[in-house]
Formats: sequence, structure tokens, C-alpha cells
Amino acid sequence: MKLLSLAVSGSFLVMLSAVPSLAQVNSDIPLLAADGAWLIAAKGPTSTSTPSPMPSPLPAGALPSASMHMQTPQQVSTATASPATVNELTPEQMGDLYMARKQYVEAAQTFKALSDKNPTNAVYLNKLGIALHQQEALTLAMRYYEKALKANPKYADAQNNIGTIWYQRKKFGKAIKAYEKAIKINDDMAVLYSNLGYAYFGDKKYEESIASFRIALQKDPQFFEHNTGRTGSLLQDRSVTDRGRFYYLLAKSFAEAGNIDRAVLYLRKAKDEGYATLIADLKKDKVTFAAELQLPEVQNLLNPKPVAEADAQQP
Repeated sequence: MKLLSLAVSGSFLVMLSAVPSLAQVNSDIPLLAADGAWLIAAKGPTSTSTPSPMPSPLPAGALPSASMHMQTPQQVSTATASPATVNELTPEQMGDLYMARKQYVEAAQTFKALSDKNPTNAVYLNKLGIALHQQEALTLAMRYYEKALKANPKYADAQNNIGTIWYQRKKFGKAIKAYEKAIKINDDMAVLYSNLGYAYFGDKKYEESIASFRIALQKDPQFFEHNTGRTGSLLQDRSVTDRGRFYYLLAKSFAEAGNIDRAVLYLRKAKDEGYATLIADLKKDKVTFAAELQLPEVQNLLNPKPVAEADAQQP
């Protein structure tokens, strides 16, 4: 299954000599192969007694894009970082560094060692789950997400991540329940409503799906521009099967939010995907798309002029 890929900002460089070898990391996590093509974009927050919110969103594209940029103040800030600075990283920061560099085996080993020493630290357990999740070790990842939630029942990120595993296994009903539980813990995270929308879409509950996407946009009007979650909370799989319908539902969500430009963009994407009932659905939803239907580009989209006629109108 194709998941979001992770990309580190070009300014985030560290000298290789400062990275510890595998022999320096004490862990019994199995060496599972990592494939950079299917990574889930997420990284846990710096641990405290309770999970801390992310200070700013992580830029990424939803179905419009497939990359994420991730960098935190706790990490090395520039390409000129000295070996002395890198050597001052804590074990957790080193684990975060491994995550950012897509070295998920090493990250898993690091967070396993940390969680063994701190078995009730929900952040370490959640980060370990993410490192395993990105290696497709779903059963192990689920185990550590559940341990994180047991350590801190109010940890919405861990509950969300449980939902991503159910979604990846196409158990959409269980994914929906997991996301709804996460929302009960924290109803201010746009990513939770977006993930819930994808789960509803996978379960072919399209009205519920669009309602969830609408709330995600209310929480963060730019969500589908950068499409991110907080640190530690995974974004949903974007490999929807009926992309034409999905784009139409996104267009409808943007139209209801008054974002005409994005509504038109996704109508065009739905058209390009060969969405067979596009015109019929627009007629049914003509009140929602009232502003968009007045635009010449939308009229041309629905009733394209023959090439010869279009050329004749050129000055």
C-alpha cells in the first residue's frame, strides 16, 4: 500500500561521523527492512510528562502531493552544525534524527532502549510504534501504540495511529471507531477529522466522509494545502481507489467552505480522473456549486468546445 513519503528539509544536515553505529545502540528490535517509497509522515514530539503539541504545522500535500517536510528546533538547525553540537544530542533527539534521515531500524532500536528504561513514557512508546509502522511491522507497531495509550489514556496521537493501522488493513469500521475515540480526546486536530473522512470514504459512507473533511477545513482552512498532523500523529493512507469521486467530494468541501479556487481545482481533477457522474452530481449539487458554475472555466470544463472552434476564437 502506498503511503505518504517523508522528506527532510535541505538545510537539515549532520556530519556522518557524529552518528553512532548500530553497535552503540542497545536494543532487541528485529532488523526489519525499510523502504523509503511507502513511508508514513510523522515524528513524535520531544517527550515530557505528557505529549506536547507541535509548535507549527508540517508542510505536505494530501492527494495533491506526496511529500512532507519535518524539522524541529530541537534538531540540528543548519548544515554547519559542528560535531560538538551533534554529540550533545540526547538519545531521544538522536532517535528523532534517525527518523528524519529515514533510518527507521536505528530509530526503532533507539526508542526501544528508551522505552525499556522508561516503560510508562507514552511519547517514547508512540515513537517506537511509528518507527516500526514505517517498516510495515504493523502488529508490533499496534502493540506499542496500545502501550502508549495505556500509559496515557489522553494521548490522541497514539489513538489516531491505531486507526491508521486499521485503515491500512482495510478494516474501515475499526478505523472509524479509533478516530472517533481520538476526537473525543482532542477535537481540535484537523488531521483526525481528515483521517476519519478517508476512513468513511473507504467504507463508502460518502456523506459522512464529506462532513468530516468539512470539519477538517474548519479546524484548519489550509489543511489540504499542507495536509499535516501534529508531531506523533500519522497521516492517513492516500491510495483511495475511486479518485474521481474523492476529488469531487473535496471540491464540494471547498465549495461549502467558500474556497472557489480550490473547488474548481478539484472539479478539474475529478474530470481528469474520468469521474463518470460529474455533470449529474453537479446538477444535483447546483446550490453548493452556484458560484463555481458561473465561471467560464467551469462551463468549459463541463462543455468543452471543439478544438477548431476554440482556435477560431483566438485573436
